[in-house]
Amino acid sequence: MTRPLVLGLTGSIGMGKSTVAAMFERLGVPVFDADREVRRLQGPRGRLLPAIEAAFPGTTNSGGVDRVELGSRVFGDSAALARLEAIVHPAVREAREAFLRANREAPLIVFDIPLLFEKGGIDEVDRVVVASAPGDIQRSRVLAREGMSEQRFGEILALQMPDAEKRARADYVIDTGRPEAETEAEVRLLVEKLSAP
Repeated sequence: MTRPLVLGLTGSIGMGKSTVAAMFERLGVPVFDADREVRRLQGPRGRLLPAIEAAFPGTTNSGGVDRVELGSRVFGDSAALARLEAIVHPAVREAREAFLRANREAPLIVFDIPLLFEKGGIDEVDRVVVASAPGDIQRSRVLAREGMSEQRFGEILALQMPDAEKRARADYVIDTGRPEAETEAEVRLLVEKLSAP
């Protein structure tokens, strides 16, 4: 059975990965967004709520997971984070496999996986695309986010593979540190190249 070429899209916080994913979608490439799937699974009536509530009592309500409360329980606690990942990751993998089956006729699909290198999944993609921008642009983007601080930014970066290492391991690097139209042109060229028979 033939299947699409699977691109793994990743990038550190503030590098423009979500913007690049949206560009792929606008070009008609099916995109599986791992973060969006997690929000669905943990949202109102999400199927992971009972397991998360059992493991972390008081972290869910009628609106789904209380992300602030759950984050305060797992951030900086590797054992707690591992318990949460053991609940979430298999469900996301299952959803990704269903997405692949549903889009098996497409020439190209994208798996948007923020921690592709850090948490695994590299063996489920054919090529890796890294969204990247200069460090000063990354910093200004991240610090402009609501509730973000220098300390929190530093803590997040410490959990992520350095951008230079991601770029070195990538098959393709998309530069998001320039005008968006230029980035989109680069994405379009890549789609044309990888979709050609």
